[in-house]
Amino acid sequence: MQDTVKKNSALKRHLTAVVALPVFIAYVYYLPPFPYFLGFIIVAGMIAMRELFNMYRVPAGLNAASVAVGGFLIYIFCQYPEHTLQGILFSVTALILHRMFWAKTPSGSMSDLGPVGIGFLYIVICMSFFWSLRDMENGLAYTFVLYASVWLADSMAYYIGSNMGRHKLCPSISPGKTIEGAVGSVIGGILGVVIIKYLFGISNLSAGCAVLTGAVMGVTTLIGDLIESMFKRDAGVKDSGTLMPGHGGMFDRIDGMLISGPVLYFIVRYF
Repeated sequence: MQDTVKKNSALKRHLTAVVALPVFIAYVYYLPPFPYFLGFIIVAGMIAMRELFNMYRVPAGLNAASVAVGGFLIYIFCQYPEHTLQGILFSVTALILHRMFWAKTPSGSMSDLGPVGIGFLYIVICMSFFWSLRDMENGLAYTFVLYASVWLADSMAYYIGSNMGRHKLCPSISPGKTIEGAVGSVIGGILGVVIIKYLFGISNLSAGCAVLTGAVMGVTTLIGDLIESMFKRDAGVKDSGTLMPGHGGMFDRIDGMLISGPVLYFIVRYF
């Protein structure tokens, strides 16, 4: 019975990837970054925030308002970074006032607003780096470096961990993750960066730097995955949502990128 469930889950995972991946690649590659890529970042971020807030049972009114404000913040961070502090101040103040005046009782206000703050600090800020990376010189190539390295890191971690995993990595947070799977994540990250380097002809990225960058991507992808696993285990859920059959929710799909994206941006910008 358990083997059948695993096979069905793997089948859904493969079918979803076969259908969605080419569409997404074409969308990012062929369409102008503004407004299409920016629009994708905003929508994906809002869906991920909605999933996080649902996991922690943020009340419906505050939940919807926070998702909308979060989308607004992503736009501000990406298009008007000089107004980032004003955007944060306005957004946080507005949501605190929303909770204060529209809730029936002050009881539970911190537990309601806590996930919102994490959503803004973690999802909004980290996703804004996707745009910063895309907006750089040679940004399209580096955007695909990010996606390829994270996707292959996730895939290699999954398959190597499932078939060869024996030693638990962090059982209190994610019992299914193994040290062998972590090694697979590093291998996948390296493969992703090296493949995109040669496909796009990134001349200023040497082979050695590509391997080192890929290894960093593999590690940061794993860290992002563990962070989301911590949230899910705390909230008592298996997946953040059901948006993509076999893959869970949007938060499940971008968890590794939330750490890897900013790290790759700083690597490209400063090294």
